[in-house]
Amino acid sequence: MEEKNLSEDLFVIEGCDNADSEKIARPQTTYWKDAWRRLKQNHLAMIALVILLLIVFFTIFGPAISGYSYDKMSADMNQGPSAKHWFGTDSLGRDLFARVWVGGRVSIIIGVVGAVITTVVGSIYGSISAFAGGRVDSIMMRIVEIISSIPYLIVVILLSLMLDDSGIGSILLALCLVGWCPTARLVRGQILQLSTAEYVTAAKTLGVSNWKIITRHMIPNTMSVIIVNLTFRIPGYIFSESFLSYVGLGIKTPNTSWGMLAASAQSNMFFYPYQLLFPALMIGLTMLSFTLFGDGLRDALDPKLRR
Repeated sequence: MEEKNLSEDLFVIEGCDNADSEKIARPQTTYWKDAWRRLKQNHLAMIALVILLLIVFFTIFGPAISGYSYDKMSADMNQGPSAKHWFGTDSLGRDLFARVWVGGRVSIIIGVVGAVITTVVGSIYGSISAFAGGRVDSIMMRIVEIISSIPYLIVVILLSLMLDDSGIGSILLALCLVGWCPTARLVRGQILQLSTAEYVTAAKTLGVSNWKIITRHMIPNTMSVIIVNLTFRIPGYIFSESFLSYVGLGIKTPNTSWGMLAASAQSNMFFYPYQLLFPALMIGLTMLSFTLFGDGLRDALDPKLRR
């Protein structure tokens, strides 16, 4: 059979002139960096984040910017918004700009601290319940159902009578005693889904303790759900504090909060509507911003919702 001489010129590489087919065109990224990239593409969530940062900024520096003390009375009673008093004054001549932002400190602290405490407690409780399973899981979930059936208003009233105090501590205690149950249910459901995963089975086979499996494998893999739940819990606690202060079960004078400012302005709302407008606007704006940001955060952290 006659051999043919085949030269290299007969073979041409098409579409890969520089032989860079193995080159990574997109830079490597982590899960959190990719989530931040997708969160930035959500314009509503970013606008909500900017509003929240502005509210936090003014709650910290707002009273100093106004130049007035939030509890100092003056002869300028019931004056409307002006260059001297940006939000006007109340019936005792106190500057509302300073009082709104000082009240915002109380409301936001209760909202954030309460949400963090209940999220941590609920996450640990739900993880242990799901991981233990069987009779332990049934008993722990019955306890959750019993606690969830107790209205938090009754808890607040009882604690106020027992502690003879209506400060931040008693409100946080009342809200946290019954507020961790929804988070426990949520985390329990996520842990039950992860309990059959291959890496959990491998960890059990290697003799890893149950506590380490929960803290190193299960909770980190449910962290996105926990973070989103946290952002949705914060506005709920802010509203609960505002409602309690509005009905007279929350913060007492000389301290103030957004709910207490709204309650104080209720009697004069037809004559001086601005006294109710600004605290109510802050409550609504903060709750809406947290809700929109939490919604965008859920879309960014959930791989199933990638576009």
